[in-house]
Amino acid sequence: MRLVRLGVFAARLGVYPPCILSFKSMSYDVIVIGAGHAGSEAATAAARLGGRVLLLTSNLETIGQMSCNPAIGGIAKGTVAREVDAFGGVMGRATDRATIQFRMLNRSKGPAVWAPRAQCDRALYRRAVRRELERHPSVEFFQGTAAALLLQGERVVGVRTTHGAEFHSGAVVLTAGTFLRGRIHVGTTTRVSGGRAGDPAAHDIAEQLEALGLTVERFKTGTPPRVDGRSVDFSRLERQDGESADYRFSHFERVPRPEQRPCWITWAGAEVKEIVRRNLHESALYGGEIAGRGPRYCPSVEDKIVKFPDAERHQVFLEPEGLDTAELYVNGLSTSLPAEVQLEFLHAVPGLEGARMTRAGYAIEYDYYPPQQLTPWLEVKALEFLFFAGQINGTTGYEEAAGQGVVAGINAVRRVRGDEPLVLGRDAGYIGVLIDDLVTKGVDEPYRLFTSRSEFRLMLRQDNALKRLGPLASELGMLLPDEERELERRLAAERDLVELARRTVVSVAQVNGYLESIGERAIPEPQRVAELARRPKVSLRTLLTAAECVPPELCDDVWRSAEIEIKYAGYLEREREAARRLAELAGFELPADLPYGTLRSLSTEARQKLERVRPESLAQAARIPGVSQSDLQNLVLEVVKLRRAVA
Repeated sequence: MRLVRLGVFAARLGVYPPCILSFKSMSYDVIVIGAGHAGSEAATAAARLGGRVLLLTSNLETIGQMSCNPAIGGIAKGTVAREVDAFGGVMGRATDRATIQFRMLNRSKGPAVWAPRAQCDRALYRRAVRRELERHPSVEFFQGTAAALLLQGERVVGVRTTHGAEFHSGAVVLTAGTFLRGRIHVGTTTRVSGGRAGDPAAHDIAEQLEALGLTVERFKTGTPPRVDGRSVDFSRLERQDGESADYRFSHFERVPRPEQRPCWITWAGAEVKEIVRRNLHESALYGGEIAGRGPRYCPSVEDKIVKFPDAERHQVFLEPEGLDTAELYVNGLSTSLPAEVQLEFLHAVPGLEGARMTRAGYAIEYDYYPPQQLTPWLEVKALEFLFFAGQINGTTGYEEAAGQGVVAGINAVRRVRGDEPLVLGRDAGYIGVLIDDLVTKGVDEPYRLFTSRSEFRLMLRQDNALKRLGPLASELGMLLPDEERELERRLAAERDLVELARRTVVSVAQVNGYLESIGERAIPEPQRVAELARRPKVSLRTLLTAAECVPPELCDDVWRSAEIEIKYAGYLEREREAARRLAELAGFELPADLPYGTLRSLSTEARQKLERVRPESLAQAARIPGVSQSDLQNLVLEVVKLRRAVA
């Protein structure tokens, strides 16, 4: 341990005495390369399973860095953040310590699709992530850039850094983000090698992976300029305050919220559109400097102007970077135009006429590895004991990265121990939907989660993440004793509340006044609370209050989950039946060595796609685009025939 600390100190000084570059005697269960959202969760998950973990990062000061928008959550993403927390992850706890504005999106819709979103203080979030990682004694840190994977045949056994330090391990999790051969673009003349502004790109390990035969492609993403809030005319902006709801992302702890701050709304109109059009030839994206495809759902301002020419204006959010700075993130104006053009269009935005730009926006192009090269537990098929998580798999977003990190960290330890890998089903969580989409369908643009990607949206809610995944985390041995107690308390509280509603009867006098006040039909005779609570407008809490039997000290999640279980019981049962049918398909396993190319009863397209993905089960095969129902039927017959031949 003393050598690791000395190595970090030497790295900061730029001095590398030969005596500290040999770490061959130091061995870990798991080495995690990269300490962003995927890496932090992978390291935490592996440590919670009892693994000895080395977190290797090029800069210890940027652990948990929010490289783009300083926010966590949103549609589907907020649910993923809570699923990560159900496994004892970092994201929810760090968010609660850094939230400077909270909003529950989709409030106008039913609670089944509510989506929590928190604006965060960047510095507080980063410090909270580091604090959570350091809670685990089995997590060690080293500052250095990975140059190469150490191999024994087709098995990964460790990592060598650019300065020659070697670390050995049972498994490696690579979470490189945008750092693999990353190139930053500002306009058509400024191109800088970098993983993000201020941090160098990683070239050596990217070249090694390509030389080992992995398919590599390029994506791009971008970030907007930032402005000095002291130079903004807030009188011309629409103020957007957060909600006072006492909400927390973490299920297991409740920390005080920091001071709350507003966001601000403005618009990019005709003048901004004209400036962008006039300078499109200077955009790195439209000037031909970038070939990689960018995220459809987070387009640059150039994309907005070109692809939506009839839109009169585009919404812009000014979001605070933190409590100790006046800097604002200009959400909605991501760009790769030259800095002087960025300043020009900023000054054409209402409220920003006199704004001082503190940082120019930029685009970044980077390597990713098409995720059909991975198993459903995120292990690289061609290299045993190597796992990928995060943007390296073609995703975009902190939450998507964190969800992959949890699964990769768990499975890295389980593989080292010889245990069966964990595969989350599509009905288990949005993390399962995400990973199944990646390894089965692949990506042709940076992948972002939406509720529409799931066929089990009513089951996969933010309020029941702990109920869905907490028991699994407990079974795996990931929860601490106090977390186990909280899990048991929460599950028991919800069961008891549903049972209370089923056995409690309310009288006409107790509830008819309330029903009439909300425009609901009065009841002619006493009725059970659970039956009455199925009405869309009726509140379970109000009914039990009227019956004078409200349980003490129940959190909002318990109330919400119980009410949804009662209100949507029929719909939920249909989804659960669909999940059972999916499980039956998943139970029909496909041999790993199935010779798809010789199965002439399948279409040519099906043979080619099945050969590339090599699905684990019939359920996974059914989700591959281009594999028809007749292909699936013939596939079953082919497998049965092969099994009989072997028998």
